Amino acid sequence: MTSQVPDGPPLRQLVLKIHSRCDLLCDHCYVYQHADQSWQSRPTFIRPETVRSVASRLAEYVVERGLESVSVILHGGEPLLVGPARLRDVCEQLTGALSPLTTLDLRMHTNAVTLNRRHLEICREFGVQVSVSLDGDRAANDRHRLDRRGRSSYDRVVRGIRLLQEPEYRHLFSGVLCTVDVANDPVAVHDALTELAPPRIDYLLPHSTWDSPPPNPSGAGTPYADWLLAVFDRWEQQGRPMPVRTFDSVLSTLRGGPPLTEAMGLAPSDLAVIETDGTFEQADWLKTAYAGAPETGYDVFRHGFSEFAAHPGVRARQTGADGISDTCRRCPVVRSCGGGLYGHRYSSGNGFDNPSVFCADLRSLVEGIADRVTDRGFSPAVLGTTRLAWAQLELNRVLLRRVREHLTSGPDRADAWRLLLALDADPEAAPHLDRILAHPYVRTGLQRSLRGPADTARFMALTAAAALRAGARATLSWNQPGPRLHLPTWGTYRLDAPGRIEVTVAPDAFRVRGRGGQGPDPDGTWVRLDEAPASARWRPLGRLLAPDGPLVDDADPYRDCFPVPVAPPLACGEFTERLSRAYELLEKDASDRPADPDAFRPTVLTPLEAGSGLLLGAHGFGALGVAVDVKPEDFARELPRIGRRARLTALRETADLHPPGSPAGTLLDRADEALGAWAHEEAADALTALTLLPESQLTSTGAVLVARMWSQWRDAVRTP
Repeated sequence: MTSQVPDGPPLRQLVLKIHSRCDLLCDHCYVYQHADQSWQSRPTFIRPETVRSVASRLAEYVVERGLESVSVILHGGEPLLVGPARLRDVCEQLTGALSPLTTLDLRMHTNAVTLNRRHLEICREFGVQVSVSLDGDRAANDRHRLDRRGRSSYDRVVRGIRLLQEPEYRHLFSGVLCTVDVANDPVAVHDALTELAPPRIDYLLPHSTWDSPPPNPSGAGTPYADWLLAVFDRWEQQGRPMPVRTFDSVLSTLRGGPPLTEAMGLAPSDLAVIETDGTFEQADWLKTAYAGAPETGYDVFRHGFSEFAAHPGVRARQTGADGISDTCRRCPVVRSCGGGLYGHRYSSGNGFDNPSVFCADLRSLVEGIADRVTDRGFSPAVLGTTRLAWAQLELNRVLLRRVREHLTSGPDRADAWRLLLALDADPEAAPHLDRILAHPYVRTGLQRSLRGPADTARFMALTAAAALRAGARATLSWNQPGPRLHLPTWGTYRLDAPGRIEVTVAPDAFRVRGRGGQGPDPDGTWVRLDEAPASARWRPLGRLLAPDGPLVDDADPYRDCFPVPVAPPLACGEFTERLSRAYELLEKDASDRPADPDAFRPTVLTPLEAGSGLLLGAHGFGALGVAVDVKPEDFARELPRIGRRARLTALRETADLHPPGSPAGTLLDRADEALGAWAHEEAADALTALTLLPESQLTSTGAVLVARMWSQWRDAVRTP
């Protein structure tokens, strides 16, 4: 095997084709009905030796990239056609190879036509989450989803869903996948799906290209946006009874958050596909483009996941804004749309260097949702850093509740949630819980859990850290996937090996005990935080300057959210000396400028690789990445400027300043940057342009922000 240096975003999801045939004959299927017909030459089902190679290669990659979780989606064809015995063997092979190394999130996409209790008992044994394809009511579903004898599949699919909803299997049901057909009534389709009470609905655009455009029987300008917006209005009217991934993704990106689906947004792809013969493929919906489009020439017998990840086609889907067309880069909704699904951009004349064939629909959908949800009211978060921090905390609380719903049920998670509720209800403990939830990398972990496999161990460690901070007494148990247990805001405890652990917390102390000989020792040793050294296994985080100064966090596993690599855990002596000198310079400089009561004061400083300066990342409010070789003078000079950007970013996450796509967004950025750089003329130009915009282009919060910027500008120009 050719050695590859791990580089770029890691792969976290694997679509594993375990059967290459199907018992339905859906006329919109991208596997059987589009340009690529390679399924005909593949083995009908995956062989045991292929599964072993897949499991071994993925385990190798997990260790190489240090992945705390990985998702494997059993797919087809129709995966249930492998039969219960083979299904169990596949799950057993994957679980045996990966569970000792990481949190394995096993999933399956099925048409549910043959789903029975034998299948579900296997799913229950291995925790396999099941998504079901259904296109709406009987008429809508049977427009495309008939079996090979031309018979309806509707009753059999609904029977499978009802079976999934029985008490012993309900926790396995992850949602419904519905392919949009604009010939169907959107409200009737949505009502039929919501009547089945799935935990999630995912509306999918039909796979199309510029050479094979999507159906448009009415000739409307934006038929798919019109259809989805009708569903959105019905969903809103119902009170959003369950998540709808397309809508949730647009809502997230409109607020500055991450995309929640590969079909929209600029997040890099983290997906690999392996066919029944063991060949690596790029995303299999590329089969709609042309014959051979997903091929890589790699297979699990000769190649590893790192080699696949370095393939040019894979890299092309990981370049964000650099990987989309010029037209898309100029579009005001590109952050939400992301150029659409990569395969939908294809044309034989220009390859994938085009907007999506659904371009007009995607823009209309994003703008339509933005218009419906833009809050034009006033947010107190604009009035100061303290109120902004409170709004950010409330956002983290919402994310925590959503992650809790995303986690699979079980006694471990139930115990943790009860403890969090008890801490929140206690007036003395609640501020300590808030301190944990406000930690910026808690936000990073929560967001990643919502767009991928939920990190149960992180949820449990967060709860233990909050109890420890509050001085509560509690005992929690969970499966720890790695040899390091990190308690957010506290530090890292070294285990002998991954496995089942029990964590007991008490005032100023905690104990970790292993289960089944996999922990540090059978009885555990108390770590007393008021003693130094606390324990050879315990590495606490330190603070800069004073007990209430910024935390120097060089160990949190979710700190890797900056545009450059973070530094490994280090002896912080020289680093903290540089920063202490920088803060002395900041105090000296403050006497030469007007006092800013809302100046950005980082709560967390994280060391980055040498030469990277000061950077913000995809985290909650308060964290700042700082190069290990930063010069104190550079830190003192750059902090006010980058601090303003951090405040504006945080405000946008919690309040609407303008309608998405408004020119006010760019002008606010220009004004904020100029004020931070003391560029008075440039700031005045941008603020004047904002003032001249139509009133509708700024919300109440945005208008107050502009007024506050004018006030700051006047204070600045009066200063000699």
